Amino acid sequence: MSTSETMPRAAMHPWLSELLQRIEQGHLPQAHAAGGVLSDAELYDLFDSQLSSRLLDLQSRLMQAAGQSFYTIGSAGHEGNAAVAKALRVTDPAFLHYRSGAFFIQRAKQAPGSTPLYDMLLSFAAAADEPIAGGRHKVLGSLHLNVPPQTSTIASHVPKAMGTAFALGLSKRLAHQGTWPHDAIAVCSFGDASANHSTALGAINSASWAAYQQIPMPLLLVCEDNGLGISTHTPRGWIQQQLSQRPALKYFSADGSNLAETYLVAQAAADYVRNKRKPAILHLRTVRLFGHAGADAEVAYRSKQEIALDQERDPLLHSCAAILSRGLLDPHQLGAFIQTQQQRIARIAVQVSQRPKLNSAAEVMASIVPPARPQALPKPAPAEQRQALFQWDKHNVGKPQHLAKQINWALHDLMAQYSNIVMCGEDIAKKGGVYHVTQHLMEAFGPNRVLNTVLDEQSILGLAIGMAQQGFIAMPEIQFLAYVHNAEDQIRGEAATLSFFSSGQYTNPMVIRIAGLAYQRGFGGHFHNDNSFAVFRDIPGIILLCPSHGRDGALLMRQAVQLAAREQRVVIMLEPIALYMTRDLHQVGDNGWLSDYPDPQHPVPELGEPAVFGDGLELAIISYGNGYYLSRQAEAKLAAAGHSVRVLDLRCLVPLHVDKIIAALDGCKKVLIVDECRSRGSLSEELFTALHEHLPGSFHIKRLNAADSFIPLGAAAYTVLPSCTDIVTQALAMLEQHHD
Repeated sequence: MSTSETMPRAAMHPWLSELLQRIEQGHLPQAHAAGGVLSDAELYDLFDSQLSSRLLDLQSRLMQAAGQSFYTIGSAGHEGNAAVAKALRVTDPAFLHYRSGAFFIQRAKQAPGSTPLYDMLLSFAAAADEPIAGGRHKVLGSLHLNVPPQTSTIASHVPKAMGTAFALGLSKRLAHQGTWPHDAIAVCSFGDASANHSTALGAINSASWAAYQQIPMPLLLVCEDNGLGISTHTPRGWIQQQLSQRPALKYFSADGSNLAETYLVAQAAADYVRNKRKPAILHLRTVRLFGHAGADAEVAYRSKQEIALDQERDPLLHSCAAILSRGLLDPHQLGAFIQTQQQRIARIAVQVSQRPKLNSAAEVMASIVPPARPQALPKPAPAEQRQALFQWDKHNVGKPQHLAKQINWALHDLMAQYSNIVMCGEDIAKKGGVYHVTQHLMEAFGPNRVLNTVLDEQSILGLAIGMAQQGFIAMPEIQFLAYVHNAEDQIRGEAATLSFFSSGQYTNPMVIRIAGLAYQRGFGGHFHNDNSFAVFRDIPGIILLCPSHGRDGALLMRQAVQLAAREQRVVIMLEPIALYMTRDLHQVGDNGWLSDYPDPQHPVPELGEPAVFGDGLELAIISYGNGYYLSRQAEAKLAAAGHSVRVLDLRCLVPLHVDKIIAALDGCKKVLIVDECRSRGSLSEELFTALHEHLPGSFHIKRLNAADSFIPLGAAAYTVLPSCTDIVTQALAMLEQHHD
């Protein structure tokens, strides 16, 4: 019986039919010399992973044609990465490129009981019971396989892989038992096109920067080079030239169509990284078969000769040749095995296509916020330890302080309370930050917990994500609000989505401190005097807190850490620079904006509950940050004019807790929203709409915003920002109006 009798050739994918024919006819490439690198069993096992990955790719396209699959970017041509997986341990966290199907299947074999074929087909079908993303996306991910899920992976995962590698070394130095063991290494795969992305370049540079200083960085970067970025060709020799000359980054190279060579080189690279605790790059030369994705017609941008040459480099052809040359199977047995595997996968596909899908918004959104960890928080440091901790600043202890000082003290208390808090950012260590908010923290807690970083926000945030996944409470600092736009996808596309795409199994608890907002004297330009945080309002699941004075600065910082520790949340602490050192409220020397430092045992405010000053019913002014400070000044002037006004400080800007805001209004019908951000795209738009939607017709609302302008230098800045006078004028206009 010929292999063609197992399944009619007409029912097969053309590639599979051609493969079986070439096996029958012996028309295969010359087998690579394998030597003693792989045993017969190992070669057969790796071939099985390669074949399964290829057949899954073909099945996904068949399912798509039937409306049962929603993702056709496959791994065809990259299946040599199965040998990379074999060279690693299952406890090595793996951040995988979307063409790493064979790697994932091979890794699953290291964990008995795994069902990678079924799981991957569930992912193709967007089934609700898919074990990692729960039908929310096709991802390669698994908690027990230590594969955090990635989605697009256009290099955006490289910074957090770098951060994880750093965190592995940090865990050992701090005797911290994290998610992964101290002897693990982080592996990250990406394509040759992604190697040009600024995100990858920044992370690779940061890894080299650390290793150059002898800082442990056990990171294996795997560049799977197929020579194409969708339709754009990678210049011949470019990847080797780019990646082989990095300081402190050892370069390895292998032919991805040769399993034995790939395994041998991958094993050498992994051993180097594991033993030396230094980064390495494995340049894996591959091919891309069947186009970029199902809808991609390669003939539009590649010659038929070029496509044919790549088809001859197909790693499955070379692995079949190796199987036959060793006599593990004869042509008939090999063909039968291939068809049996294809039929097995087809049967599983029928099963998964019938599995339930996500059917409601509630089901989809269930994992945006990770499940809370029912754990007791550590107790604040005892009085004796705190007394010693604050000895350096004893002349200020017990006296009212401004915002910067109280945040600094809160950070001291929190780092003493939570041994797993690690801070990172530019200039935050010995200098204490450009505004001295982190002063003395390095002296108190050491350079392993207060880290200076490279000047690269993508790397800072990637470092934080990696540390958070290793069980630290990461506390990165972004020096100025506008700088975050260089790296906002590390928050939006990586940090905030991890719980969503892992059904809450993976989390990255962190508090991102960002100095920002406007009203800084002597500064200008949108980099240092930035009044827009609209990007954060568009990210599901994050929390954005903003204190306006010292007491709330301390309390909200404690709340942020509690949310990260207990609820595994991504929290952003937006700190108004102009209020850092502000002491006076109404006149010079009144010290009206200083406050006492709250005892560490003092409860934090309920999340989303605004602070309320005054109990007037004529008008309520709602604001935050600098706007709240100015509104308090305006309230005094309005009170002197005989008006009874209350002022609300939102404190929590994302998400808005509208029910708590309405309760704080307590009968006020006239509402003035003072928002220092621009009228277009500001928080005031959301708040205005929400109040009307919750209680239609109950409020007369006006907005006072900054102009839709960037902020200029010097005194001209105040021409485009709300002022105390503007607030008083607008409030009086509202108070004089009569409404039914």
